[in-house]
Amino acid sequence: MSDLLKNTIRFFLFILVQVFILFKMPPLHRYITPYLYYLFILWLPFSMPRMSLTLTGFFYGLCLDYFTHTPGLHAAACTLIAYLRPFVINLLISQEGADKNYGSPSITSMGWAPYGTYVFVLTLFHHIYLVFLEWMSFGSFWYFIGKITATTGISMVLILLTELLFFRKDKFRTNTV
Repeated sequence: MSDLLKNTIRFFLFILVQVFILFKMPPLHRYITPYLYYLFILWLPFSMPRMSLTLTGFFYGLCLDYFTHTPGLHAAACTLIAYLRPFVINLLISQEGADKNYGSPSITSMGWAPYGTYVFVLTLFHHIYLVFLEWMSFGSFWYFIGKITATTGISMVLILLTELLFFRKDKFRTNTV
């Protein structure tokens, strides 16, 4: 299956899961909002240029905003993590590492610790920015920290379950330039 087709299916699948399953669940607690949709951005190929990645993140967030009637909230958060993603990948992977030999970030291409750090850092940036924009005031600092912590925790559990259920076996590219 081509990368374009695979990413197009993921695009729609993650939006549908977020809108029709995760947003329809009764609230777990006032702090906990489960998010999984941004995993689409984290799974995009290494070779994608930064401008294309940022525009894809913006368009993806805008599509989710259309379904949730939140003008620009998810688009801003997705654009932020799409922009920061290459920086985080460059910090976690050596220059001769997996970004040249594999197609996209995964446990196979990066290893457990770097991949976990990669997902955690971008999840934290996404949730801090999203909760800050959603809340837009510092009435209670502890509420802000609690919401970020709880939302990040439940999102990390969902990502771990997704990784375990839908294991992505990347092919090793041997003739790289």
